[in-house]
Amino acid sequence: MSKILIRGARVLGGEPQDVLIDGEVVEAVGSGLSAEGAEVVEADGKVLLPGLVDLHTHLREPGREDSETVLTGTRAAASGGFTAVFAMANTFPVADTAGVVEQVWRLGREHGYCDVQPIGAVTVGLEGRKLAELGAMHESAAGVTVFSDDGKCVDDAVMMRRALEYVKAFGGVVAQHAQEPRLTEGAQMNEGVVSAELGLGGWPAVAEESIIARDVLLAEHVGSRVHICHLSTAGSVEIVRWAKSRGIDVTAEVTPHHLLLTDELVRSYDPVYKVNPPLRTERDVHALREALADGTIDIVATDHAPHPHEDKDCEWAAAAMGMVGLETALSVVQETMVETGLLDWAGVAERMSFAPARIGQAKGHGRPVSAGEPANLTLLDTAYRGSVDPAGFASRSRNTPYAGRELPGRVTHTWLRGKATLVDGKLT
Repeated sequence: MSKILIRGARVLGGEPQDVLIDGEVVEAVGSGLSAEGAEVVEADGKVLLPGLVDLHTHLREPGREDSETVLTGTRAAASGGFTAVFAMANTFPVADTAGVVEQVWRLGREHGYCDVQPIGAVTVGLEGRKLAELGAMHESAAGVTVFSDDGKCVDDAVMMRRALEYVKAFGGVVAQHAQEPRLTEGAQMNEGVVSAELGLGGWPAVAEESIIARDVLLAEHVGSRVHICHLSTAGSVEIVRWAKSRGIDVTAEVTPHHLLLTDELVRSYDPVYKVNPPLRTERDVHALREALADGTIDIVATDHAPHPHEDKDCEWAAAAMGMVGLETALSVVQETMVETGLLDWAGVAERMSFAPARIGQAKGHGRPVSAGEPANLTLLDTAYRGSVDPAGFASRSRNTPYAGRELPGRVTHTWLRGKATLVDGKLT
């Protein structure tokens, strides 16, 4: 593999430096670097970050290839600057056995646009009745360390306790979709002023907060690790903050769309804004931003949830929940966190690369941009501003809430172990 010289890049937003890649690793970082025969990439002050890691992606394969495949999903990931994604288990068949997680893992290796780490189901068929093959999935070639029934809550406290006890044996983590099902029966959007005015079934904040409160206490009791998926309310922030103050081993994620969008958008009745958990209030959005800035929320995760056109182009009540997010995540974080002064680019690297890699134990990812480290890198043109055009997405689905919206920043290059997967904004 030839050498690559990235010239004049602002590593983690710092002063411009040169970065020399040799094969799969970073050979040197400094000023005035040169290498005979190296391919030169003129960064011109663009921001260089470690390759992004998404702890919450839906790739849909096997079973829903009309929405997404491992190939199209990883191409979307590379377009968004990601070098590793964790694929959720709610496929058909469910990823609740060693065989299915190995299938997803091998598809990721074959396509090569980013590393794919499968997430194993907590319970068989996501049905909440019997623990899945947690140990077998961990011991498989896929080496599963994160388990989740995302899309459904592990609402049985005994089942959740058993899962926490089981994964503790090998240092795994249970990622909980916090939604008390009986409090959200028939719910269509956030419960509040807007739902009352529109006459849509309300999804109360307490449905999320009650499960988080229970699970952090269970994690403390068991001495195990719990991760909270797509945290969305100000109350949830306070519970996680309290749990961390007690030394409970809890981590939490927030999605880009919950950092930017509010339930006021539902007044349009456009199903593109229908998502689980639902878009919340302006107060919640600001609480989430502050919590991400102060470290109460550990990471940004996309919850990339592709759906075919027919599942979204229908009346609100019949529409599927979810939105794609891999290709716009970094732009939304730039707008909501960097341009507001809440985070610098080193902080973005912590929340979108270092921390998710630590939580998911993604080997070779979330590493410093320094000599001897794997060359998993993302180059971002922060000065760029442009309207989001879903027609240009690499994802198979187009259900983005940002169509036509102007967002800052554009990923120009992505390297996976020194191999370019995106060059000048185009997939290789």
